[in-house]
Amino acid sequence: MAGGKLFGGSLSRHDLYLLGGFTAAVLTMPLWLQPLGASYPDLMQKFAIFGIFAIGFNILFGMTGYLSFGHAAFLGVGSYTAVWCFKGLTMNVIPAVCFGILVSGLFSLAMGYVSLRRTGIYFSILTLAFAQMSYNLAYSVLTPITNGETGLQLTREDPRIIDRVFVEAGEGLPLTNLFGLEMQGYPGFYFCAVMLIIAFFAAMRIEKSPFGMMLRAIKSNQVRMNYTGFNTRPYTLTAFVISGMYAGLAGSLMAVTDPLAGAERMQWTASGEVVLMTILGGAGTLVGPFLGAGIIKYLENIFSAYNEALLHETFSFLPDILNHVVVTLISPFVGEGWHLMLGGAFMLIVIFLPGGVMEGVRRLSLLFNRLTATRETRGRALPAAD
Repeated sequence: MAGGKLFGGSLSRHDLYLLGGFTAAVLTMPLWLQPLGASYPDLMQKFAIFGIFAIGFNILFGMTGYLSFGHAAFLGVGSYTAVWCFKGLTMNVIPAVCFGILVSGLFSLAMGYVSLRRTGIYFSILTLAFAQMSYNLAYSVLTPITNGETGLQLTREDPRIIDRVFVEAGEGLPLTNLFGLEMQGYPGFYFCAVMLIIAFFAAMRIEKSPFGMMLRAIKSNQVRMNYTGFNTRPYTLTAFVISGMYAGLAGSLMAVTDPLAGAERMQWTASGEVVLMTILGGAGTLVGPFLGAGIIKYLENIFSAYNEALLHETFSFLPDILNHVVVTLISPFVGEGWHLMLGGAFMLIVIFLPGGVMEGVRRLSLLFNRLTATRETRGRALPAAD
């Protein structure tokens, strides 16, 4: 695939405004997330990492219509590759991220070459089978590489060839770093944030390119394109590989912020989660998958922390009887039951906003424009009436 076809096409003024607004929103997360109780680095890192995961998945699902249930495999491969880079080469995050993307891309090429021989539900089942096979291999057969159920971790005896030449070894386990800047706390978040902005920009260029136009045409009517003699396979395979590389980037960033890789990251539930993120935010949109990832991770980390004691404290301003009633009604939807809240929110959005959160944003925008136009029309009509 020629580079001009993949990233060709100029960005409009609207696209530049969108990119600027997205960049500003991501970089100022610690400020505007503070009132929501979500401004601590670990959670913001999850927003950025799973945002990358969802944006990459949207390139395949949102643009081509191919629903994959196996993207967690690439997430796990990226994590394992990054941790092995930390163990064998250096604690610098750049090689880990680069190798994580590369190995995930090669793995997705092999998986996509086989899976894309089928379409529809058969493609989805094939990707699910590959992901589960990868999970079981990582959990048992490939234990020398993955360390099985214990997970791949750093040890003091790791060779770290490059670091032993240029960096003096300390007493404890080393920390991941970017040329000396430790990737913990806010530095780790901002590194993930920069990766998110780059990933968003690349997705925007892909969408506006002739390659992106071909992907949307495939989603619209692939059968008709095949009947005309057009070979869609290279385009779908390229989209699959790019999407897998995004997942590999997300997986390697998980290892950057927490240098540990386990087989649980390759389970089918992780693949299903990114599907929910994309649909919840708005499949086929640029910002929607990131919003969906943020909503799900916020619900998971904030509402799962609530218990009955905290709920009683939160609604302590109510009379005792009313406090008890409110807590009784809400408690099944928080804490360990936060999935009920997520399921309810997902059902409401699918029923009333089939296009996800972004469809709601579009409807509000249209309503606002309509009200503004009505006011302007009335304002011009009043002097004429006088």
